[in-house]
Amino acid sequence: MIKDLQLRVNLIEELTENILLYKASKQLSVDAAEISAVKVLRKSIDARKKEIIFNYKVAVYINEQIPEKSDYIFDYKDVSKAKEVHIIGFGPAGMYAALRCIELGYKPIVLERGKNVQNRRRDIKAINRDHIVHEDSNYCFGEGGAGTYSDGKLYTRSLKRGDVRRIFENLVFHGATEQILIDAHPHIGTNKLPKIIENIRENILKFGGEIHFETRVVDFIIKKNKLQAIQLHNGTEMAVNSVILATGHSARDIYELLHKKKIALKAKSFAMGVRVEHPQEIIDQIQYHCSGERDELLPAAAYSLVQQVQNRGVYSFCMCPGGFIVPAATASGEVVVNGMSPSKRNNKFANSGIVVELDIDKDFKKYEKFGALKGLEFQKDLERISFLAGGRTQAAPAQRLVDFVDGKISSDLNDCSYQPGLISAPLHSLLPKIIGGRLRKGFAAFGQKMHGYYTNEANIIGVESRTSSPINIPRKENLEHPEIEGLFPCGEGGGYAGGIVSAAMDGERCAEAAIASL
Repeated sequence: MIKDLQLRVNLIEELTENILLYKASKQLSVDAAEISAVKVLRKSIDARKKEIIFNYKVAVYINEQIPEKSDYIFDYKDVSKAKEVHIIGFGPAGMYAALRCIELGYKPIVLERGKNVQNRRRDIKAINRDHIVHEDSNYCFGEGGAGTYSDGKLYTRSLKRGDVRRIFENLVFHGATEQILIDAHPHIGTNKLPKIIENIRENILKFGGEIHFETRVVDFIIKKNKLQAIQLHNGTEMAVNSVILATGHSARDIYELLHKKKIALKAKSFAMGVRVEHPQEIIDQIQYHCSGERDELLPAAAYSLVQQVQNRGVYSFCMCPGGFIVPAATASGEVVVNGMSPSKRNNKFANSGIVVELDIDKDFKKYEKFGALKGLEFQKDLERISFLAGGRTQAAPAQRLVDFVDGKISSDLNDCSYQPGLISAPLHSLLPKIIGGRLRKGFAAFGQKMHGYYTNEANIIGVESRTSSPINIPRKENLEHPEIEGLFPCGEGGGYAGGIVSAAMDGERCAEAAIASL
């Protein structure tokens, strides 16, 4: 017999050996000797009150053994001579599309503009240390996409888009810890993701797929509304059957190419703002109701905030406890910031994007001449302003939090995790009113919700502009572009995902759709 239970464990009990067995035995009125195993299905922390509780969802096996194998089996087969599906981009959507192709007996040919994870490290070091942005290899482009070197958070609300558990099990199959199957807010860590991504690459190659790095697509050859071939940066043309377009939300050249070729695009609402960074100790003290260091059993505390300001949401995005702020520019002349955390989340700072919802129909009147690209052009302008305010390097404009709300230039700044450095700048006046004005009111409101959050010990850093795509590449019910036969827009770049897990699920769906069309 197997029974599912909810068990509550406090900090003292958490240190007690076999506490889950004891509590399960007591709750079920079953002798502990009859319980074969207690399997943890889900673990979360309830820190709303002073006594912090670990909530466990468990499966209690009574006179039964836990199955040794997962219910999920990934049956990869040799596809070296099979029919081809081309995939542009090797982020989460492209990787999972390639793996799904192999499962279904088709050969994925992946074209990735960036470098593999090992060689990509040098370009990331160059942007951090030397302020040099390699336009095809950076925090956004390269093997694994933006997720590889920017955290690896796996939390998603996209539960209706596919089998979330399958995505997690596949990551475990490729080397992730089984802890991601349990944690309520699973996270791999930017230090561990590269090895998992290498394992995925090796599996794709082992079973006959192809992956071409440093290979940028520059044109689509279309005849009678059918995608016939793709042209690469070196002039090579590749004939294609079906193409999964999984280039990510920062591949602006792809949007511009489609727009130039008059292929249907739609402007899409998105959000922009800043990164805020506090000492982790402040966030711990607020969230865990403690006056000193947090208990060693507790992870670095996170938070989630939202406030309506002038009929728009102002909210936290991609919160990184114990993390770093990183430069996410993809071209010279722009400054973009993002956040990441290592697996242990043991850095002394906590950072989060704080962003404002933007309305594509109301907020970009002066950009209407750009049509579907109007949100993209707005992004570009704000990133250029940040570049100029940061001194024309990858140093980022910054301001102390209370100074920003008060409209006061900071005479100095707090220590910060952002390696290229900070320059004090009047972000309160540099940001457009539709963003800056709402952020100032939002931060003041957040201070009421989290006492201690609203402090000049925090910096805000600009700009957080790549939260999601400002463009949607439309598709029909069969996931194919409505005008171009054989083109399947996918993942964050198509406007159909918002993170690693939702992008991976969309990659699998697009692989299935592309194969069904052949």
